[in-house]
Amino acid sequence: MPFSNHARSVPDIIGDLFSQLATLLRKETQLARAEMSDNMLSIGRGLGLIVGGAVLLIPALVILLQAGVAALTDRYGIVSYWSALLVGGAVLIVGIVLLLVGISRLKIENIAPSKTVHQLQRDASVAKEQVRQDHEPRRAA
Repeated sequence: MPFSNHARSVPDIIGDLFSQLATLLRKETQLARAEMSDNMLSIGRGLGLIVGGAVLLIPALVILLQAGVAALTDRYGIVSYWSALLVGGAVLIVGIVLLLVGISRLKIENIAPSKTVHQLQRDASVAKEQVRQDHEPRRAA
C-alpha cells in the first residue's frame, strides 16, 4: 500500500494498522510453521540415522571388544578380567563423551524457529519506527 504525504485520518491509520498487523501475523505464523517443520524433519532424519548406526555398531563393537580383551590376555599375559576392565573402562569413557555431545546437540535452541523470532524482532522495530514517523509531523503542527 503506497503512502502519500497528505495527512491521514486516525481511523484510516488504525484501519491500516490492523489490516497490516493481521497480514503480518499470518505471514509470520506461516514462516514459523515452515521453519519448525524443517527443523523437525532434520531432527527426525538425524535420529533415524543414529538408530540405524547403533543397530549396526553394537554387534561390531562387542566383537571388537572381545578381540581387544583376547589380545591383551594373549600378547601381554594380562589376566582376562583385568583385560576386560581396561577395555571396558576405555569404551565407557568414549561412550560417555559421545552421549554428552549428542545430548548437547538436541537442545531446544536447535529446534526453536530462530529465523522467525529474528524476523518478528525486526518487524517490531520497523513498526516502532513507523509509529514514530507518523507522530512526528503531528507534534510539530
